[in-house]
Order: sequence, then structure tokens, then C-alpha cells
Amino acid sequence: MRSVQSRLSLWLSLAILAMAIAAGIVSFAAAFREANEFQDDLLRRISLLFDADHLPAPTLAGPENAAVADEEERVIVEYLPPEAGRGVAPAISKAGIPGLTTVPHGISTLRIGRDSYRAFSRALPDGGRIIVAQETGMRDEIARDSALRTLFPLVIFVPVMVLIIAILVRGMFKPIAALSEEIDARGDNALHALRDEHVPAEVHPFVVAINRLLGRVAQSMDMQRRFVADAAHELRSPMTALSLQAERLEQAAMSEEARTRLLTLRRGIERSRALLEQLLSLARVQAEAPPPTRPISVRQAYRQVLEDLMPLADARHIDIGIVGEADATVLISEIDLQTLLKNLVDNAIRYTPEYGRVDMSVREDAGVVMLEIADSGPGIEPDQRERVFDAFYRTPGTPATGSGLGLSIVQAILQRTGASLSAGYVDEAARRGWRVSIRFSETPQRDD
Repeated sequence: MRSVQSRLSLWLSLAILAMAIAAGIVSFAAAFREANEFQDDLLRRISLLFDADHLPAPTLAGPENAAVADEEERVIVEYLPPEAGRGVAPAISKAGIPGLTTVPHGISTLRIGRDSYRAFSRALPDGGRIIVAQETGMRDEIARDSALRTLFPLVIFVPVMVLIIAILVRGMFKPIAALSEEIDARGDNALHALRDEHVPAEVHPFVVAINRLLGRVAQSMDMQRRFVADAAHELRSPMTALSLQAERLEQAAMSEEARTRLLTLRRGIERSRALLEQLLSLARVQAEAPPPTRPISVRQAYRQVLEDLMPLADARHIDIGIVGEADATVLISEIDLQTLLKNLVDNAIRYTPEYGRVDMSVREDAGVVMLEIADSGPGIEPDQRERVFDAFYRTPGTPATGSGLGLSIVQAILQRTGASLSAGYVDEAARRGWRVSIRFSETPQRDD
């Protein structure tokens, strides 16, 4: 019950239920009392129908007529002559009810054994009395039925009201739920302010505080990216100078041992230059960029990547090429697409053993473009597949060289463009080969 929405719905429902029960009890008691008062008034009205000259037939009051109708339904009318008022009233009435002749004037309740009677006694001008009585069992049943009918609206009202409250509370919390969904759907670099025009006033200060926090985080990340980009850019010039000096030094006469050490130095310089280039690429793809304006041919991007990486593939005797003749277009900037493919293909070449194979393909189905890059390397173990996208992380035990930034750059481009990536073994049974699939949805039509 940590949910405010659930607690609010529960307590409001309990409050309505408690009020409904209290209202039901009061309504039942009032309706029961009113029904009894109505029946008492009915006894009064019946008594007004009779006097000393107009009495019911003697047989109607006799006990022999009790079997004619339900005992509880009959209404007993008893006439007491004037002498009954002088202390000579019969002990048992004509209806066979003891004590009925001694009831006081007005409305009273007479209890005889297990039976209970409601009686009304009215004095006549000649000094006699008219007594009208009825058993309370039927009266109470009628009163209960009448009172229970007053509870039917409450029985319908409570569930309907609880349902209405649940709908209203859910509707009131819908802007907060939408705000949560918007935050969850954002990428790592989407740090723009949240919209607060439809947010409840109670939540508005919280949204304002989050926007301020997002602003500070965005500023901090921008400073970090600028520092990385500036540092990498500033280091390019001295690294280029070191590379040139190493090339010139190689032309000088030196011993074989010195030449071996120079070769190691040049390899270290090249690795440092490659790392700087990767840092610059990572800073560029993490920065905000304008949306693409035109679709890019995937096959043309494949050709450009082949031209750039063919020397590396030839050096390792890797058979690399494009599979099939299919082509498709994706809405992405040309630089992002080439950077994405180049890092994936470069990663495949480096981790594929010599004389291996790297295949690039593309297919389009129902507006979805799927780019695939498959190699004949060892693949990546399932427990390592999430971590390989972390910056500077390299699979333990791999002999391949690299900066560990290639797949981080790929991940940043995917987050910015909205594409998705899936990866797995080429041969799941043998747990060999590595296939990466990039999915682009809602692809625009190609220009013919």
C-alpha cells in the first residue's frame, strides 16, 4: 500500500462504506418506525368505523374464525359495554384473548405468553369502548419489508460510487503516470526539461525541482564531453608530431635492437592516435545533433565502410563483403550511419581469426529495415553481452587490440536515433560466430 492512488481510493471507499452503513441504519430505523406509526394510525381509523350501533358480526370476533385466515393477519375489533368501565369487564374477550379488555385508552402493546398484540382503545359516547388489536408479527414483517426497500438505493449507490471514485482518482493521477512514462522512455542523453502544463499543482514544485536537476546534470555532462573532446583534440597535434618524428627516426641508421624498440614505439603511438579518434567520435555522437533530413542508402554506406576497412581485412586475410543485392534506406545522418557500421565491422574484423569471414547484409520487411553483420569469430558469452557496450571494457582473454570504445559509440548512436540492437551466435548449437542486427522502424520510401 505504498501507492498514494491505492490508499486514496481505499480510504475514500471505506469512508463511503461507513457513511452508507450509518445512513442505512438511520434510514432503516426511521422507515421501520414510520411503518409502525402508519399501522397504528390504521388501527385508529378502523376504530372510527364502529360504534355501539354499528359493530362487526359477533362471529367475526370469535376464535372459531382464526383458522379462516392467517392468525397474524387478522384485525380484532372488540366492543366493551359501559358496565365494563365500572370494573365488571370480562376477563377474556370474545376473541379469546385474555387481558384485551383491560388495555388503557390509546395505543398500547399487550404481551400474552409468546404472543404480542398492538391495541388501540377508543371511548364511546355511551361510556363503552371500541378496542382494535392485531398481532405484532405481521406488523413487524411489513415494517421490516418497507424499511429494507429504503436500503436498496444504498446497496446500488455504494458499489457505483466506489467505482466512480476509482475512475476519478485514476484520472487525477493520469498526468503523473504519463510523466513517469515520459521519463522512462527517455534515452541517457535526453536531459531536456519536463513539460509541466498539465501537471497537478501539488506535483508542480516536484517537476520544477526535477527540471533544475536535469539542467545541472546536462550542464555537467556537457562540460565532461567538452573536456574529453578538447583534450583529445589538443592531444592530436603532439601525437601527430610524435608519429612524424618516429617515421623520420626510422630512416636513420640504427642497430637492430633500436629498430625493434622503435617499431614498438610506433605501434604505441598508433594505438594512442586511434584512442584519441575514438574519444572524439564518442564525444560527437553523445552531443545533441539536428534531426536527419533525408534517407541514406545502406548499401552505399556498406561500400564506404569496405573502402575504409579493406586494408585491415586484407592484413588479416579476412573475406569481407556484402551479401545479396538488396538495398534499403534509413532516416539517419550519413556520418552516424557510417560511424555505426564502421565500428561494428572493425570490431568483427579484429575479433575474427585470420582467414575468417565477415558478411554484411540488409533486408526490408513491412517498413522495418534490418542491418546484419555476421562474422566467424568466437562470439561473446551471454554473461558478457551487456558489459561489452560499456566504455573501455574489453572481453577478458581476447588477443585483439582496441580501445574498448567502439561498441560504446554504437550504443550512443542507437540511443540517439531510436534504433534497436540484438546480438547472438551465428551458430547457436556450436556457440560460434557473432551476429549483430540493427533494426530501424518506420523507414521512409526510397527515392528511385
